[in-house]
Amino acid sequence: MSDHDVVVIGGGAAGLSAALALTRARRRVLVVDAGTPRNAPATHVQGFLSRDGLPPGDLLALGRAEVTGYGGEILPGTVGEIVRCGTAGFWALLSDGRRISTRRLLVTTGLRDELPDIPGLRDRWARDVLHCPYCHGYEVRDQPLGVLGGSPDAVRYTQIIRQWADDVVLFTQTGSLTAAERAQLVARAIGIVEGPVKQVLAEDDRLSGVELDDGRIIPRTALFVPPRFIPNNDLLVGLGCALDENGWVTTGPHGSTSVGGVWVAGNVANPRAQVITAAGEGSAAAIAINGDLVEEDVRAAVHAFTTGAVV
Repeated sequence: MSDHDVVVIGGGAAGLSAALALTRARRRVLVVDAGTPRNAPATHVQGFLSRDGLPPGDLLALGRAEVTGYGGEILPGTVGEIVRCGTAGFWALLSDGRRISTRRLLVTTGLRDELPDIPGLRDRWARDVLHCPYCHGYEVRDQPLGVLGGSPDAVRYTQIIRQWADDVVLFTQTGSLTAAERAQLVARAIGIVEGPVKQVLAEDDRLSGVELDDGRIIPRTALFVPPRFIPNNDLLVGLGCALDENGWVTTGPHGSTSVGGVWVAGNVANPRAQVITAAGEGSAAAIAINGDLVEEDVRAAVHAFTTGAVV
């Protein structure tokens, strides 16, 4: 018999939401949490209905208390490897040598943000160097904003940022804009600053501007940067889960993967998921997992009934 019905790897919004639904379904649930949430540098969670403005750590603390209140377990630690256990189960091997068996797995290990290598940028990350306007745009509304270009959709991204402020500047490489893109930016009074960025400047622990290689300094109070998203999916790759052409795990309904018994939720498979989105995906995956377990329970019960075996 497995130690647990479900092991959830990752204790963020997706993992805890799933664990809450599963514990309420009276499943034996363990959440293994490395304790390094992606949004840890942020001061507040925005746009989460009924929890808008709550510090990220407080949101997770409330979630852990709810899960443990229904009998779920939270285990600080890191899973180093997942291996098959028979035909219908898994071993989660922890980095400290412990080994945990489970009938099903939900992986919610999130992603990491790869930022351009510009001095000063990482220091301001999630404070006044931001990536999601829907998460942070309102808090910097009507301020002088900048957008660091370089991605294929930089112009469209800048047009979205324009929703929160009239004074918006796009920093981009010389000659990178098409005539149509330049016209779109000019039409909405978005400034265009061309040339390599040397560094991000700060004064009194606040972003103050962007310095270019040629010495120009453009005063800004917040800078939006579309990072490159890297999924934390090594465990899934090790299990043989199918990936798309960009290296993201492919999913079926409610986060199911190509490996039977393994589900995903949140940023590990969906880079655009906000905290509230990830929580919803976790809940949906939990319902699907419980349904899958019920089907297995029914098969076992029928077998026991027809053969006289003891379950």
